[in-house]
Amino acid sequence: QMAPRLPPLPALRDFIHLYNLRAKKILSQNFLMDMNITRKIVRSAGVREGDWVCEVGPGPGGITRGILEAGPERVDVIEIDHRFIPALQHLSEASEGRLHVHRADVLKTCVGEIWSKDGMVSTTHWLDEALPPAHVIGNLPFNIASPLIIKYLREMSNRVGPWSFGRVPLTLTFQMEVARRLCSPIDCDARSRISIMAQMYSQPKLVFTIPGACFVPPPKIDVGVVRFLPLPVPKASSPFEVVEKLVRQVFHYRQKHILKGLKTLYPEDIANDMAHEVLRETRASPTTTSIRLGVEEYAAMAAVYEKQCNEVPGLFLYDYSKKKVTLSSLCSLPNAIPPPYAFKHCSAIPAEGIRLNQFPE
Repeated sequence: QMAPRLPPLPALRDFIHLYNLRAKKILSQNFLMDMNITRKIVRSAGVREGDWVCEVGPGPGGITRGILEAGPERVDVIEIDHRFIPALQHLSEASEGRLHVHRADVLKTCVGEIWSKDGMVSTTHWLDEALPPAHVIGNLPFNIASPLIIKYLREMSNRVGPWSFGRVPLTLTFQMEVARRLCSPIDCDARSRISIMAQMYSQPKLVFTIPGACFVPPPKIDVGVVRFLPLPVPKASSPFEVVEKLVRQVFHYRQKHILKGLKTLYPEDIANDMAHEVLRETRASPTTTSIRLGVEEYAAMAAVYEKQCNEVPGLFLYDYSKKKVTLSSLCSLPNAIPPPYAFKHCSAIPAEGIRLNQFPE
């Protein structure tokens, strides 16, 4: 059975005039007006006939058109800006009931819940080679893209939200500098906290670059399209929050030795011993820097830090910028020890320790 074709629609530019839509500078919006590029994003995402797609931040619906043309069974779009709703409803009517419009904030919306309500059933196991016939795609304002990728990586790590249906691929646009960071290899200037978090749970790939001139209004920078493929076995065996906290503190002093960042995880009186325990157990060099550690080494350090947090209640909540809040006042709080991680695999630290990579991954 052929995928239903879209009836003739006004050209995207006319459509935007028809609905009197302007990209708001205040929302840092940039629209993609070139249908060749929106189709290329959809192809890169791997959308096939009969798939389910959730698009976050569709705006006037340029990428949405490309998605509908690929013939998916159902498309859900999540848009917060009321000005775009009529234009998206127009597309919905043209799509013969395949497109469903949700006016909501992507940072507060669970894609998995939308799919469950719509009756999606999980057809693949997490470890299957085959990916589920579902996709999350988005071209969001840059100020939303960074918190959103952290939310999605957290959900991916816990296999909740869209990832309760298996290893659903995620395709998002970022300003080029962030796209490079997400995909950065070891010992590279672009390497950052977000490189480690993205590569801990997924395989991010910069699929192509969109020149800024293709957007309306054109940003002064180019845009990278990144596709994240969830890893069958994440590199970390500790809860997301533990990994994130450890990685954040090590990168806090990105040019300095990792020992300096590690010590900020602990109150001063125990910092030296605790930080050295992490280094000793993972055999990491105290004088290496944050960008020269591999993702596996961060995972191993997080495993030791998690063990310390379980042995010292309150340590997990300790914040070195609030030195007056002591462990004794934190240890009786409800989340004084980190939550258990449901997908722990075998010990993250091999018996012989970890050799520091001398070469890029």
